[in-house]
Amino acid sequence: MEFKDQQKRAYQRAAALCSRAEKSSGGIIRKLTEWGVSDEEAQQILDRLIVEKFIDDERFAQSYVQDKFKFNKWGKIKISYQLRFDKITPSVIDDALAKIEDAVYRKVLFDLVLEKNKNIKSSNQYDRKAKLFRFAQGRGFEADLISSVVDEVLRH
Repeated sequence: MEFKDQQKRAYQRAAALCSRAEKSSGGIIRKLTEWGVSDEEAQQILDRLIVEKFIDDERFAQSYVQDKFKFNKWGKIKISYQLRFDKITPSVIDDALAKIEDAVYRKVLFDLVLEKNKNIKSSNQYDRKAKLFRFAQGRGFEADLISSVVDEVLRH
């Protein structure tokens, strides 16, 4: 497929962007739209980037999940929400999130809650528990896991 001049420049910019860091198809479509590329041309550029392996949503999702969990200590809910925003399909999201080991996931939440507990100024146990719960929810962890971990931390 042969591109027009403007489309060729947009393709080259997008390819350069993808070669520097993993990008999702949704993220690239947003970029192309920002650059003034029509929807039809953007789709053609995206298709070519996918064929040439510049974009792979599965690879992006795996990388994103690993980075956000390891470095930002985000829970699965928050990671999933962000991936859905990037137009990643639910099955790809589920596969990427499944790679997080349950024991490691729980340990990260436990350590976060334990550290936060040290910095909470509250004499009331109920208030302390609510603050810890809201903190963990803001990080994107699941309510049942949060409840279990908060109870465990407060027993120590």
